[in-house]
Amino acid sequence: MTAAAEQLNVAQPALGTQIRQLESELGVGLLVRHSRGVTPTAAGRLLHERAARIMADVEAARREVLALAEAREDHVVLGVPPTLMLLLGPALLIDARAEMPDVHLSLVEERSLVLMEALERGQVNIAFAWNAPEKPGIERVALLEEDLLLVTAPGEAGGEGPVSLAEALTHDLAIAGERGVIRNLVQAEARRLSLPMRLAFEVHSVSAMKALIARGGAATIMPYSLAPRELASGELAGRKIDRPTLARTLYAVRPARAAPFSREADIRGFIGRIGEKALVAMGKHARALR
Repeated sequence: MTAAAEQLNVAQPALGTQIRQLESELGVGLLVRHSRGVTPTAAGRLLHERAARIMADVEAARREVLALAEAREDHVVLGVPPTLMLLLGPALLIDARAEMPDVHLSLVEERSLVLMEALERGQVNIAFAWNAPEKPGIERVALLEEDLLLVTAPGEAGGEGPVSLAEALTHDLAIAGERGVIRNLVQAEARRLSLPMRLAFEVHSVSAMKALIARGGAATIMPYSLAPRELASGELAGRKIDRPTLARTLYAVRPARAAPFSREADIRGFIGRIGEKALVAMGKHARALR
């Protein structure tokens, strides 16, 4: 109590009186007093936890108001998965400067799982992530859904129309590691349908995987956006998997309690336009969800 009174710059008897008044008002003890000082009761710990949240909200509100009042440049660290970089590339930065001249945009290119971890650590402000899981404290907005394709060398496609998952899994597959979004999605559906999966190669490099497939060494299951040039040119062949349909969802994610940027509306609009441009680039292989 003595240390608390000194920190608050009040007299110890006055602090004790205030605590007793609070206990009387609430009708419950907040502190257990003993010879070595005081110990919080369960009610005291709960009140402290809630009070800390309230104080944090007050501080966040102060920062938000100051941010709106200040004419300053926003600095946004945007996480982007490799597929979006393949589709949109430098246009992201060029468009950002043209559409938001008062916003400084930094890009971080990483896999969705890594971007989600960076977001939770505060290293990224906003991220695009595939199949982002629902988590406390994270705001996520679904932008689009992209189909997965069976991708093979042109001579090994076995047809041009859609293909069932059962047929796709008869191929020797090259696929990413166990933490990959696509591998987890395919494995979950294979288990659900009691289908065997022939994993021939575990490949963590997209370029190496595409080169392997083009040589006829294996097939893979991947979205169009991982090989747009090769699929459009005929270097690789792709068939939609439709029994059942396999698709992944692109989300825009950010901390739910983060203070808004001073140009919040411009930034949200830019994020939405990135989703629209990605949708156009994916063509018939994707659908808007907003």
